[in-house]
Amino acid sequence: MNNTNGTTAPTGNEAPSWGRLPQFGLIRFSGPDNLSFLQGQLSNDTNRLTAGAPLLAAYSTPQGRVAAVLHLLPHSSGVMAILPLEIVLPTVERLRKYVLRAKVRIEDVSDQFVVFGRNGSDAPPPGGLPAPDAEHAYVERDGIGVALLGSDRQPSDRQPSPTNRFWIIGTAPDLATQGIVSQPAEEPRLEHAWRLADIRAGLPQVYAATREMFVAQMLNLDLIDGISFTKGCFTGQEIIARTQHLGRIKRRLHRLRLPAGTWAVGQAVHLHDGRSGRLTELAAAGAEFEALAVLTLETASTAAAGAAGAAGSAGASGAEDMAIAGAASSTLVAATELPLPYALGSA
Repeated sequence: MNNTNGTTAPTGNEAPSWGRLPQFGLIRFSGPDNLSFLQGQLSNDTNRLTAGAPLLAAYSTPQGRVAAVLHLLPHSSGVMAILPLEIVLPTVERLRKYVLRAKVRIEDVSDQFVVFGRNGSDAPPPGGLPAPDAEHAYVERDGIGVALLGSDRQPSDRQPSPTNRFWIIGTAPDLATQGIVSQPAEEPRLEHAWRLADIRAGLPQVYAATREMFVAQMLNLDLIDGISFTKGCFTGQEIIARTQHLGRIKRRLHRLRLPAGTWAVGQAVHLHDGRSGRLTELAAAGAEFEALAVLTLETASTAAAGAAGAAGSAGASGAEDMAIAGAASSTLVAATELPLPYALGSA
């Protein structure tokens, strides 16, 4: 089970540059209607997968709340979706309800396929596998897929040069044939390094504690090519489009530095400047922590001043408003806001 508390950092030497990422699982979509089915369910244009490129997308409820953030890979056996292992089963169960007459098979293949990652190194993928690049962001050989996650553009407070991260997926026997095997003792350090890299890249994730809390724009998915506003209808599209076009984005994902303490994904936070929200990702960084948190763009006093005018018009965002408002009663947090490698959209 994925530990999302983030209370301690693994000890020992520097994290390995590649290895298994046991916090992730895989869902496979196969069958002649797999792309059309996904097109009607996910936030991004899944037709782009036919060009052989990985794709970031959200799977949302009809009320527009994100139930999963998926990294989609166009594997030869079907579209593979990488997501936290702890939410694979509920995501499969929910998606199967919408299959109806579509010729698509939705499987949890986390026991068959293994997710490896390469992080923090300029070296090519292990096992002599081909390296993806900007033009060919997904490559595959003998059933082993290698996908470019993206360039980790370091914020201004960091000095290391940008390095690319790769996903590597395949069955354990196929990977072993290429000399790619798991080193269990190394996994906690690689998981921690991967989590920290996601935070510094401003890459959102949804876990069991934060499922169905946020609309996609609150996770900045519109800023990192995770939503298509031209593809047509999909589950949750009405709320997501309304949020975008009516300018009702009241919360955004921010990067924070937190003091030493006991923190958990989903925990409510209330900052000294009056903003409030919930933690969505955590990783220890020395004696402190780095985190991603969905925060209100307004301070508590500003939000309260406009609450009367908004009464009765909360609509589908009402549940999120209530979830964030609950954070306002939590203990004040002496957090420092850190830069993201992309600009936040306006409220």
